[in-house]
Amino acid sequence: MTPSATTNSEKKLRVGIVSTAHMHCASYAHHFAHHARTTVAGVWDEDVERGKKFAADRGLTYFDNLDDLLAQSDAVGIASENNNHARHIERCATARKHILCEKPVVAKFEEFDTVRTVVASNGIKFMTAFPCRFSSAWQTLKARVLHGDIGNIKAIHATNRGSCPWSWFIDPALSGGGAMIDHVVHVADLLRDLLDEEPDTVYAQTGNNIYGQTWEDTAMVTLEYPCGAFATIDSSWSRPKSYKTWGDVMIKVVGDKGVINLDMFGQGLDHYRNEGTLSHVSLGYGSDLDRAMVDAFIRVCLDDEHVPVTLEHGLAAVSVPLRAYESLKSKQPVGSTL
Repeated sequence: MTPSATTNSEKKLRVGIVSTAHMHCASYAHHFAHHARTTVAGVWDEDVERGKKFAADRGLTYFDNLDDLLAQSDAVGIASENNNHARHIERCATARKHILCEKPVVAKFEEFDTVRTVVASNGIKFMTAFPCRFSSAWQTLKARVLHGDIGNIKAIHATNRGSCPWSWFIDPALSGGGAMIDHVVHVADLLRDLLDEEPDTVYAQTGNNIYGQTWEDTAMVTLEYPCGAFATIDSSWSRPKSYKTWGDVMIKVVGDKGVINLDMFGQGLDHYRNEGTLSHVSLGYGSDLDRAMVDAFIRVCLDDEHVPVTLEHGLAAVSVPLRAYESLKSKQPVGSTL
């Protein structure tokens, strides 16, 4: 090998940030900027003021034109509003850039084939941003279930509650819904990863019990699977602002030989004290799931590793809340659409 030759392990992946709408974008940009194998090519956002501020705060270059950013990038992180994903995926895939896309991948059934076609026809790597897949607690739960520690799965009770993120998340024209489309997808993906099958039926009940607005802030989804198991997912925006974590992914898996409980973000130190006013201080610790996900995406792009969370995984996950919205209209369980 000549001195000028570059191996995959030496090459740096240039990553462009396509939109800064989603709050998770800050974490992804941080990890791309500080990874030994990547550089951040720059930032583009349709909301120019928002994009310029994001870039300036982090010492990154802002691009006024998306095509100019793509020309300087090998891969992109798409963090736009849900209903803009399909359009941005099409632009980036057509430019043959590998994609890490924030969830939900799209927010309409009619966009499924569009993104499938453009990704497949351009031969790019596509990864859906589901950091929960990289939780060591989740991986341990899955291994124990597959080992047969609790026998055959009979039921699953899961939550992914959070506090209301406001902004465009409560505008269905941009988000595609409210709490249900925002938080169901994470758990729906985990259940598919565990059971390796799609639910036969999806049924939902929602309400606006907390904030009293037109969008749902309370959502309970019930799923039935071909294996005979059923699951419930609570995705309500019901956590107060002072809650110790951004979410509370909790999963109870009930088998005919035992039960496993997971509290994905429960790692921490709770400190209660008597002095002064009553107070409770929580200090979180544990794995950085975003960092693990970003690292996996980098290996996918540079080392040609298999994609751990594919476009199809992302579409399967979002089909659950989309079917749930249909069930609200019909007041009946909705069957598979994949």
